[in-house]
Amino acid sequence: MLKDNFGRAHDYLRISLTDVCNFRCQYCIPDENTSFMPSSRLMTVDEIDTIAQEFVKLGVKKIRLTGGEPLVRKDAEKIILALSKYPVELTLTTNGLRTNEFIDVFKKAGIKSINVSLDTLDKDQFFTITKRNVFDKVWDNIQQLIDEGFHVKINTVVMRDFNDSEILDFIQWTKEQPVHIRFIEFMPFDKNQWNTQKVFSYQEIMDVAATKYSFIRMKDGLNETAKKFKPLGHEGTFAVISTMSAPFCSNCNRMRLTADGKMKNCLFSKGEADILTALRNSEDIVPIIKQCVASKEEALGGQFQGDYKKIDATKIANRSMINIGG
Repeated sequence: MLKDNFGRAHDYLRISLTDVCNFRCQYCIPDENTSFMPSSRLMTVDEIDTIAQEFVKLGVKKIRLTGGEPLVRKDAEKIILALSKYPVELTLTTNGLRTNEFIDVFKKAGIKSINVSLDTLDKDQFFTITKRNVFDKVWDNIQQLIDEGFHVKINTVVMRDFNDSEILDFIQWTKEQPVHIRFIEFMPFDKNQWNTQKVFSYQEIMDVAATKYSFIRMKDGLNETAKKFKPLGHEGTFAVISTMSAPFCSNCNRMRLTADGKMKNCLFSKGEADILTALRNSEDIVPIIKQCVASKEEALGGQFQGDYKKIDATKIANRSMINIGG
């Protein structure tokens, strides 16, 4: 078992397959004309498989595939099927545009749960956020996932005066369908135009929800990041991921592998461990993995703590979200 110096066991690995995405969401890709990594820097299918195997030997029980958009990678199917042979919960986060092409792959790989990023239920607002006029396709694909029996979670980044007016609409969606909405507080990354005024906090989200709905708090799972709620009489649920206003670092079990094979022990960590270069040099990557976990800071990458309203985003050293992986 991989443990850090604070006694936290790490058994959840998030692997970014690519930094390429077919959307241009402002909080993730700061520049429409951003450049992406050359293929030579990306982990190959075999390299992903080899690295994942070492993590599984070290106790990893869950692997999530992310991006960019993981399904734009041409060999995404090969990667999904390669990882499906391990005794882990395999899942992924996607923008939903191409899931219809992978339904059979998901089923063959034993994937039961899929996260779809969707920040608005309004077609015009969707275009404003993503710079792509494909809302109907994404919506239809989400409906297909639900109809095919997948556990569908919707990741919604809430930003003040942008989409906070849709909180009740998202919860209403859970009335008739078993969809699970996850409201995510806006987090600071390189050049994503973050500021404290844009953060719509956990308490504010709950206050809005309470104006229309009655709900109960659900029991938190082990290493849970989302505070989950069940609206009375609804098929689905909603939750809040309160990274900024009420962090959940004390029981964090997550590790991240970027598309270019760098390991991050925290979403906000300054440092990275170069797993891919070591692998390509025929070095033992296990000591590197263990050292990376051991060096994890107590909270939020050691970059900020306390009142998020006092954070100076310009002093945070990190990649953009697209370069880290969702």
